[in-house]
Amino acid sequence: MSKTNNEFFETQVLGHPSGLFVLFFTEMWERFSFYGMRALLVLFLVSALGIGGWDWPRENALALYGTYLALLYLTPIIGGTLADKYLGNRRAIIIGAIIMTLGHASMAIESNPFFLYLGLGLLVVGTGFFKPNMSSFISILYKDFPEKKDGAYTIFYMGVNAGAFLGIMLCGYLGEILGWGWGFGLAGIFMLLGLLQFTFAQGIFGDVGSKPNKEDKKIETDDHTEIEDKLNPFTLLDKLLIVIISVAGLTWVINDPLSKIGTVNFLEFGGTDYSSHTIIVTLILFIYLLGSRILRYSPITRDKMLAVVIFAFFIIFFWASFEQAGGSMSIFAKDYTSRILSGNSALIFNIIDIIITVVPIAIITWVLFLLFKQTFKKYFLSNLILAFSFILIWGIVIWKIYNNFNTYSYEISYQTYQIQEGDALKEYAITSKTIVPENASLVEHSTVIRSANDFVNNDEISIIDIDKKGVNYKYLAPEKAELIDTNISATIVQKKDNEIEIPATWFLILNSLFIIAFAPLFSKWWESKYNPKPANKYAIGLFFLGIGFAFLAYGAAGIPQGAKTASVSIVWLILAYLFHTLGELCVSPVGLSYVSKLVPARMIAFMFGVWYLALAIGNKTSGQMGAMIDDITTKYDISTFFLIFTFVPMIIGVIAILINPVLKKLMHGVK
Repeated sequence: MSKTNNEFFETQVLGHPSGLFVLFFTEMWERFSFYGMRALLVLFLVSALGIGGWDWPRENALALYGTYLALLYLTPIIGGTLADKYLGNRRAIIIGAIIMTLGHASMAIESNPFFLYLGLGLLVVGTGFFKPNMSSFISILYKDFPEKKDGAYTIFYMGVNAGAFLGIMLCGYLGEILGWGWGFGLAGIFMLLGLLQFTFAQGIFGDVGSKPNKEDKKIETDDHTEIEDKLNPFTLLDKLLIVIISVAGLTWVINDPLSKIGTVNFLEFGGTDYSSHTIIVTLILFIYLLGSRILRYSPITRDKMLAVVIFAFFIIFFWASFEQAGGSMSIFAKDYTSRILSGNSALIFNIIDIIITVVPIAIITWVLFLLFKQTFKKYFLSNLILAFSFILIWGIVIWKIYNNFNTYSYEISYQTYQIQEGDALKEYAITSKTIVPENASLVEHSTVIRSANDFVNNDEISIIDIDKKGVNYKYLAPEKAELIDTNISATIVQKKDNEIEIPATWFLILNSLFIIAFAPLFSKWWESKYNPKPANKYAIGLFFLGIGFAFLAYGAAGIPQGAKTASVSIVWLILAYLFHTLGELCVSPVGLSYVSKLVPARMIAFMFGVWYLALAIGNKTSGQMGAMIDDITTKYDISTFFLIFTFVPMIIGVIAILINPVLKKLMHGVK
């Protein structure tokens, strides 16, 4: 047992070394930043220019979203390799955190497209260094204490979900209430704080992870596998195909949003777009490469690797549907869900919101206090930064609660003008730049806005039609009204009962809440005699996923064809997130553990790459499929859009059940 590990285990918090909680908080702030930004990205891109958004078509926003998620699963392959060979885990984590901090800072300048694209690029690169090395760092630290490893990962993933929960709630709230730059900026602030507290607590890890250690990465295999590996080196053709597939696939992934957003299309030649041809040829070459590699192994090894490929196939369909959460489901929350609550409903929601906000933060603050008692003197700066982080969190939460209880609803009146154009009578808003034609007739309208400002009757204000559909208006502060030509003059008629508007990003926190609530139950299930076979776990997860979308399809059934807005109950989104989370809990335990158990040593890196590639394809497909929302809504309706995500996962789930005996045979007893 190393001296380093003895030192690491000297101080205890909740039965684990205090150093684990340094990693806990580092990961928590990184997930805070990632999920906080992710919650805002699509909503920011599709929101009106007048409230700071870019007013993009949904198709373009979801194309960029899918590409961003796909690249996040590709760069860790490179970052993990660099850490193993040259950097070490700790240096890679710090490099990744610095790059991600710069990425979030760049995105805070959201009015300039260059900085947003730069920010997304930096986040992709930074994640490649950060993400794979946090998990492997824990594995190295606990290599002499395997009996404690499961508990350590359980605590670590509590930090993942706590960060996701807080990031979505607070970045989302600030982004939607104060402005998108506030939300993006808050994500960057906590990424920086996570970086600093990790950097100043380096001593707690001794020399672990400071430099590459081949022993830590060594994969134990039997003699037969080692001999077989030497007989199957990567040929020149294999390496050439890997280069071609990587370049072509990456070009297609990046080109997809570029060709939609701007005039750049790397895959257009002679006026013909070869994007579809490129991805089809790339997939054929990849299948050939994978198949040719697998066929060179002995029958047993070949069977095990084929089982991994089948699991990867299932995972593509799961994530293609699941990741609608940050895409089409966020759009559904924004445009099609009734998020305005008043009277008792508003009061009940505010109370529930306070409970689910304050209780988790209080628990994490208590963990922080326990860590302070063990490490405050020795790692003063790191603890001071953590203390500041939580003071900032509590300050934002208190402001959020105050703001929710002090947001008022006002009935306002404003004018439009009508004018005959040919056979049609057209109606137009009157903005600060409008010159009303002499032959037009004025029409008086009334609507309701929500604001924390305390207006009185007959106050003159400026509003903006945030969806450009004449149904949803928002108050503009005077300094913003001066900069926006589309502001509309309005008059306060009367103050109404207090109302609240649930932020569209709020629904994304349900995933983390449900994971925290149900993970212990699923853990007991997996440990019981009723633990399903791997393929059945996938099937159950896909069925849960389909049921979640079925609730959305049913809830949206009354929305007419082509509608861009509606007001369906929030119940359907809550049920959808519940069942999607149950599906995630079924699928997430299977994944990478089976790759490590089934794949021979020489192929482990290649097959991990295949697995992450499957995740990347699934996430990119989520954007591709989500981008169909407008076309399907126009031709059919939005209920049909969600029915596609209902039936596809369920069909794949049935296939998983049917081939379970085949998978069991292919795995040759591996459990």
